[in-house]
Amino acid sequence: MTEVLILLAIGVFAGVYSGVLGIGGGLVIVPALVLFLSMPQKMAQGTSLAVMIPPLTLLSTYIYYKAGHVDLRAAIWICLGFFLGGYFGGRLAVMIPELILRRMFAVFLVIVALQMFFAKKPG
Repeated sequence: MTEVLILLAIGVFAGVYSGVLGIGGGLVIVPALVLFLSMPQKMAQGTSLAVMIPPLTLLSTYIYYKAGHVDLRAAIWICLGFFLGGYFGGRLAVMIPELILRRMFAVFLVIVALQMFFAKKPG
């Protein structure tokens, strides 16, 4: 039961931060699963990807579509590229040792954080 509450809290936290800051849930979900539940990096990344399917493809897309803010042609082509890229990225990720993958993820987060922190205000 405790694990379910932690998972639910991670989901709520990721959802709120996604809504407020526009960040991908993976920036919250992957580190939270690794740090709070000791989930292996690859399992955390796969779980995070599975989490994204319902909220991204169902409700938010419907709202944007109804408001006339979806370019279906562009979405289809990007989706095809994303689909293929996700396949090859997933195949690559499962071949990378766990520790290396975790460190790659951490370096990516640090680079993004530093870039955002030191970026000049748009002027």
